[in-house]
Amino acid sequence: MDSHYATDSRSMITDGSLVASKKKLNNEQSIKSNNLTITKKSRQKHIMDNLNSGQIIAKISIIALLSIGISELIVGYWGGSIVLIADGVNSFYYTMVSFIVLVGLRIAHRPPNKKFPYGYQKVESFASLLAAIGMIIIGAVIFYNSYQALLNPHEIKQPVISMVILVIAGFISLQRSFQMQNLANKYNIFSFKKDAKNSVRDASASIIGFFSVMISTQLGILQMDAIGGMIIAVYMFSVSYLSLKKSSSILVDSCEDSHMSDKLKKLIMERFSDEIINVKSILIRPIGMSFHAEVHVELDGRKRFGDVDLLLMDIEMVICSKFSNFASLTLIPHSFKNNNKKFESIANEIKILNK
Repeated sequence: MDSHYATDSRSMITDGSLVASKKKLNNEQSIKSNNLTITKKSRQKHIMDNLNSGQIIAKISIIALLSIGISELIVGYWGGSIVLIADGVNSFYYTMVSFIVLVGLRIAHRPPNKKFPYGYQKVESFASLLAAIGMIIIGAVIFYNSYQALLNPHEIKQPVISMVILVIAGFISLQRSFQMQNLANKYNIFSFKKDAKNSVRDASASIIGFFSVMISTQLGILQMDAIGGMIIAVYMFSVSYLSLKKSSSILVDSCEDSHMSDKLKKLIMERFSDEIINVKSILIRPIGMSFHAEVHVELDGRKRFGDVDLLLMDIEMVICSKFSNFASLTLIPHSFKNNNKKFESIANEIKILNK
């Protein structure tokens, strides 16, 4: 046969196998990419449902707290009760917090852009920081007025109405706390958990006010009204400090859940124990009520790019299925060096397991 018409059958087989392998790889990538897209969409829908529910509850909280605060301030000024005025201002502060939650939930809908690549979710933390600073100033004014009333005590003019208002305020705050906690557990929204704790604190302040008014009017210890106002002012300082600490931590990218990276690493190593893989590092930063994770993994450097891409998709799907509070997730692959002892030990472990 002329060399002009000769064909190398081995090269044909090799080329055909390569084409088939590429087609199979492309099909796998397409299937996994579609599955990952579906997972992301379902996670995004879950987040959006949470945000919509959060907005409704935040609006109800604002109306309830605003009504309590106005009632307490009117009766407090009318009856001359310092502690009732202090509790009214305290209710207004929590109204502001609920309003910040509402604004934060609304702004969280906005998609990331070039100026804000991680989105707008930290706006809530920044607003909380400003509200806490304002509350410290208001608390200082209340403490000063309470101290002046302690030096010059006077009788409360409407003790019964004052105590009734305080009882109603405490009951509503406790009721809100239970509702918020149930919704926080159901939708896994951090803002709801924070608001539930705030409601308990608001109820505690109302209880302090009730006993202060009762002791002042029933036992004749007039200074208790002023002492109750001072206690609520100190209470406001402590709440503001906690809010400042939490907001500042988020703004400087401090993750309070120090075990989250360990959980992620354990999940990856357990689910992909048959792969030559090592989690090099995990960087987690809070962005409002959710998180961004950057996962660095070391892989077998001999893997093809397509196989690496498939593996990273699998890892992302596993993480998304277990953790719903990640707004974004970045996986960065690194190659093991052939002389790396860790590479050799992992490879040997896999060989032993396969046997």
